[in-house]
Amino acid sequence: MKRWLATLPVAAAVALFGLAARAAETSAMSFASPGSGERIPATLIKPDGAGPFPAIVIVHDCSGLGPSSSGAPTRWADDLVALGYVVIVPDSFSPRGVGAGVCTLPPQEARVASGYVRARDAYGALTALRTLPYVDGKRIGLIGGSHGGWTTLAAISAPQSASEPLAAEKREGFAAAVALYPNCAIRYGAWSTTRQSGDTGPMAEYSGVYKPIAPVLILIGEADDWTPAEPCRRLVEASRAAGFPMDIRAYPGAHHSFDSPNPVRFDPRRFNNSSPTGKGATTGGNPEAWAAAKKEVASFFGQQLKK
Repeated sequence: MKRWLATLPVAAAVALFGLAARAAETSAMSFASPGSGERIPATLIKPDGAGPFPAIVIVHDCSGLGPSSSGAPTRWADDLVALGYVVIVPDSFSPRGVGAGVCTLPPQEARVASGYVRARDAYGALTALRTLPYVDGKRIGLIGGSHGGWTTLAAISAPQSASEPLAAEKREGFAAAVALYPNCAIRYGAWSTTRQSGDTGPMAEYSGVYKPIAPVLILIGEADDWTPAEPCRRLVEASRAAGFPMDIRAYPGAHHSFDSPNPVRFDPRRFNNSSPTGKGATTGGNPEAWAAAKKEVASFFGQQLKK
């Protein structure tokens, strides 16, 4: 047995990823997060057949994978396994003591599992997938929403020096990535944002270029007040102008977490750097945007991982 295989109960994984499990093989496992030695539990879902299959790492949002989870990783796993991908979903929060999620935690407490930290987990999952005989190690993608979108952009950002964390891992990294409603107004390698105080709240100046190691697609809502679309448009425009394979789709009327069956609601407890007060964000599903996103993800990964 591979040394990263876990002793986690398979029943728990099947319960969490029930729909995908009915048409595929689901198991629990764990792996080492590069550079930290932390063991990260994960759920692995394999389509029927011998493979080799392309694979996708799903990185969860700020709600984690516990009882308060948004359920987005499960929904995307169902879709992606049905399309013929092996899927692995790491739990980045439980091993770090924030299993209930970090959506309403003060930033200083949530930092233990930031998107930069979780980028290591994504590469640990990539390494684990490449040991599996039924996975094509050259055709592995990454997808995440919100906090997972932050993680995705951090993981795909090219290192600025050979001494940077994950520099070695990124040399043979992911083949493609999708970031759903990520925070684009922060630093990713050579791309940075300077926040300023304006009459109507926080303002931003952007500089540098986001340099991805693989093609990236960003999907975001025009009505998102937690991770607004405009910084992502700026990031993509600068990256594309420099010749990098980036694209973006912004859905009219869609809020944060548009890939959800839940009604749109405002939660004043959420920490939000995009808000004039620093608190409060709106989330909720948008059927049109969700349906469009499913098609975009299927098409993008189909082009990038099934060539």
